[in-house]
Amino acid sequence: MTTQEEELPTAATAPRKGGPAADGWLGVAAITASLFVFLTTELMPIGLLTPLSESLKVSVGTAGLMVTAQGVAAGLGVPFIVAWTRRVNRRKLLTTLLGVLAVGNLITSIAPNYPLILVTRMFMGFASGVFWAIGVSMAMRIVPEKQANRAAAVVMSGISIATVVGIPLGTLLESASSWRTTFLIWAGLSAVVLIAVAVTIPSLPSANAVSVREVFGLPVKNVPLRVVLVMVVFFVLGHFGAYTFVRPYLEKSAEASVGFITVVLIVFGIGGAIGNFIGGQSVNKSLRGSFVVGGLLLIGALVMLLTIGTNDFGVIVAMVLWGIAFGVVQLSQINMTLAAAPETFEAAMSLNTMAYNTCIALGALIGGLFADHTGVKSVVWFGIILVGLAVALRAATGRRAVPAAG
Repeated sequence: MTTQEEELPTAATAPRKGGPAADGWLGVAAITASLFVFLTTELMPIGLLTPLSESLKVSVGTAGLMVTAQGVAAGLGVPFIVAWTRRVNRRKLLTTLLGVLAVGNLITSIAPNYPLILVTRMFMGFASGVFWAIGVSMAMRIVPEKQANRAAAVVMSGISIATVVGIPLGTLLESASSWRTTFLIWAGLSAVVLIAVAVTIPSLPSANAVSVREVFGLPVKNVPLRVVLVMVVFFVLGHFGAYTFVRPYLEKSAEASVGFITVVLIVFGIGGAIGNFIGGQSVNKSLRGSFVVGGLLLIGALVMLLTIGTNDFGVIVAMVLWGIAFGVVQLSQINMTLAAAPETFEAAMSLNTMAYNTCIALGALIGGLFADHTGVKSVVWFGIILVGLAVALRAATGRRAVPAAG
């Protein structure tokens, strides 16, 4: 028997669309593919910072603003857009979001200057943020109720797929052609996923969406949700502040080649997939313990990167551990968010998305300032400190920080 803190949310409160299970799982696959293209587009510059900065004649820190611009838009815009579109059919909304992504990637691939790329990334960010708020909920509604949580886990596996395949593939494509070709390919891929969504997902009237005032009122009334959101802020700032500058760090500290960096990113992604699997088992026993242990492992990985990350073996070991830790913490914080507010699913996810994506942006921005002024090694220390704050807060909140769901 689990404690209150350890119970996971269900889809019981989400109105669902009936239909054959096989058809529903095709839709889940399309939503997972959507997550893949959204996430790889958002994080693609991480593996391309050096060629981007050289081609566009900007510093590495400035090039990192491509992540910042999309993250700011995704984070700050999502609660408003989700509330304003609360009466829009979710299938139509998702196809529109994918259309914005496809056009944005196309513009990025041909943009003549850096300012145009930043503006384009902001519009893409609005689309990305809304997807994160509605995607998991959509997947849970199109399968039989008893399979809803499994559908959510499948969709979230798109994170691992993106880190294992997407980001390293983008780096590899850039080395074989150019970063512009990489974004052009992703524009075509986004269009393919759009078609898949339109074909496989049934009509889904909006469910559980609330007004802007109600969205922002949730953390005021819901203390457990507020605690989770603060932890998300610390964790994401620390993780992405460091991870955004992995390539420049490895190039300087370990004299890593493009080929080795590609391998490292793949290794990190494989670690993330392992961590996602481990987290899928551990969160059923203890959400609190999963987050704390995962966070401590992440800190340990960053310390290893600083101490033994000057040779290939040390880098591989540190990045595998980092990936595993990230997979565990990522799944833990999502489940904590859903458990804290199961009856306002989309609203809670929109706040999570706001915190998460805004902090991706701020992490990249702060990391860029550290990288440009005090060196890339300081960015890793920044990650250690912020993740440490997240772990300390989670450990201090007690077993009742997250209520039972449903």
